[in-house]
Amino acid sequence: MQPITTNALANCHICPRNCGIDRTIGQKGYCQAPLLPKVALVSKHAWEEPPISGTNGSGTVFFSHCNMKCVFCQNHTISQQQEGIEISVSRLADIFLEQQERGCHNVNLVSASHFIPQIAEALTIAKQNGLTIPVVYNSNGYESIAGLQMLEGLVDIYLPDFKYWDETLGLQYAHTPQYPQTTMAAILEMRRQIPNDCLDTQGILQRGIIIRHLILPQHDKDSCLILDWIQQHLGAETMVSLLNQYTPMYQANQFKNLSRRLTTFEYQKVTEHFLQIGLKNGFVQKRSSATSAYTPLFDGSGVQSADTFSKKEGENILW
Repeated sequence: MQPITTNALANCHICPRNCGIDRTIGQKGYCQAPLLPKVALVSKHAWEEPPISGTNGSGTVFFSHCNMKCVFCQNHTISQQQEGIEISVSRLADIFLEQQERGCHNVNLVSASHFIPQIAEALTIAKQNGLTIPVVYNSNGYESIAGLQMLEGLVDIYLPDFKYWDETLGLQYAHTPQYPQTTMAAILEMRRQIPNDCLDTQGILQRGIIIRHLILPQHDKDSCLILDWIQQHLGAETMVSLLNQYTPMYQANQFKNLSRRLTTFEYQKVTEHFLQIGLKNGFVQKRSSATSAYTPLFDGSGVQSADTFSKKEGENILW
């Protein structure tokens, strides 16, 4: 078993929950994550934003557990029900290299905040052994500055969500205190680490930030306030992905407005506001993306073996 060399997990403060528990002796905090990294799926993913998936796919590594509890989570079987396989840090490093060997444009770390020290160690090992493709940190946005600083110099692309502007929505829908304040600080730290966006000649992002926002039913005004903040604090050139894929899943029916899909009118109001305030670099989705069909099959493919993959791969038809 590859040792975890950092002391960060003996008094765990790597995410904003600041649980302070000792994961090295088996204690578990809010996310319930174990000491070793736990992975539910390794895949070649064609459904990310075009500069991420490109033509060869993004090398997604889906981590189990989460430091948030969004009631509509499409990945709830791994984030809340915690399906997945514990692996060593050295195996995780091998997975990163295998994604490069498969021709993926990047290694895409999905929902990884509760495993940052282990991932930092695995990335260091992989880079020493020849990993050269960009590393994407695909985040819910609820990150601590200290955690992000462990990744500085190891991550090339940040892909954070900005889910809620109104703090009460973060509490109601995700049981997450101070979500907007925490996410704003995290995104500014990401931008500090990677001040400029760089695409190659094929339009594939090599370094930079794309901010994702999932528009929720009856909350288009909240979405517009998030866009205002992005324009004011990060500038008109910031890449923003406006997601039209909201699908009532998991425990969404606890809230009446979350029990339906987004309307075309609601989505248009947000995309029009994007243009009105002068933002220039946006990605939009077709309404047909609002379906559970695009949720990956978290069957452990590629986690323990380099040869097995989920059959649920396809063309990039969301954008």
